[in-house]
Amino acid sequence: MRRRELLTWTGALALLAGCTAPDNRPALITASGTQGRYKGAELDPARSYALPDTMLTDTSGAPYSVRTGSSAHPVTAPVTILFFGYSNCPDVCTGILADVATARNRMAADLKSKVRLLCITTDPARDTAPVLKQYLDRIDPDYVGLTGDLATIVSVAESVGVSIDDAKKLPSGGYEVTHGTQVIGFGSDHKATVVWTYPTSVGDFRTDFETLARI
Repeated sequence: MRRRELLTWTGALALLAGCTAPDNRPALITASGTQGRYKGAELDPARSYALPDTMLTDTSGAPYSVRTGSSAHPVTAPVTILFFGYSNCPDVCTGILADVATARNRMAADLKSKVRLLCITTDPARDTAPVLKQYLDRIDPDYVGLTGDLATIVSVAESVGVSIDDAKKLPSGGYEVTHGTQVIGFGSDHKATVVWTYPTSVGDFRTDFETLARI
């Protein structure tokens, strides 16, 4: 985790400027906050990146496409809210996941059903399917948790502008994983529409989730 990291909009712009869109052009922010329709940073749809159709493993142990889900649990919600984190995170992961879940739970039922919450672990060595399920169920059982091969997870993260660095050893003998803290919202076209940086309030998440769900 990028510990105690407070990203400014300038930092977010620099972060996204390094992202590569499907046509190899950088993803660009077109507006943020009061400048546009979202509280988060709105992305230009022509210069954004797509939710990858990559197979990982869900918390039941079944293959699951990041984009379309599985045969048993196909994705029906038009909006996907994506975060990368891990169960042994020493600081902000749990708080971000809880705020995102709280924002969704405060939405009207018809809009809430249009939003899928997706968390991909950055620490698959420890976050096996059962471990990840137990962790996410404590926050909100509606979360879809995915794990898998680290190289594949890093590839998925990089494709949507999220960095995952090598594990850092701790004096205790354990380790922590440094990774981007942004939350990304994808619309029904599977394109990234808005990015929220840490910290974002529950109220701002909810407002933007409702906007995405109404499109």
